[in-house]
Amino acid sequence: MSARVPPVLIRLVRFAAVGGVGFLVDLGAFTLLRLGPLSPEHVAEGPLVAKAISTLCAIAVNWAGNRWWAFRLHRRDDVVREGMAFLVTSLLGSSVALLCLWTSHDLLGLRSAIDDTVSANVVGLVLGSAVRFWLASVWVFPVRRVPTAVVQRDG
Repeated sequence: MSARVPPVLIRLVRFAAVGGVGFLVDLGAFTLLRLGPLSPEHVAEGPLVAKAISTLCAIAVNWAGNRWWAFRLHRRDDVVREGMAFLVTSLLGSSVALLCLWTSHDLLGLRSAIDDTVSANVVGLVLGSAVRFWLASVWVFPVRRVPTAVVQRDG
């Protein structure tokens, strides 16, 4: 008897892999911009602009990866609507990390650099990713029934 991997688990693993690539794009783009043309020595608000640009780059990479790989069987025909829904989903997921940081830093008074890092980049990333995956599954790339033969080839 062969163990069949549930399609949702396959999508979750692919979603996480795409998110990992997006994280590297975000980190790389931010670092290049922050150390180059958007350094504080050249532009006063350079790091904030660099982060906004790197985040948008990561969101674009994540959308493409999810559209053509993780959720490829559930893409919408309306690409613009799907892209906008993905952008909103990504921003909502990102707001979870901000909420975790605010809760830890301001409500609980945990103000060290390690506290901020753990609350925003560990707890916030995990909870925000859960929100993103759920919204991607039910709103951006709503899971429709697909023929069993297609699902088996997908894995």
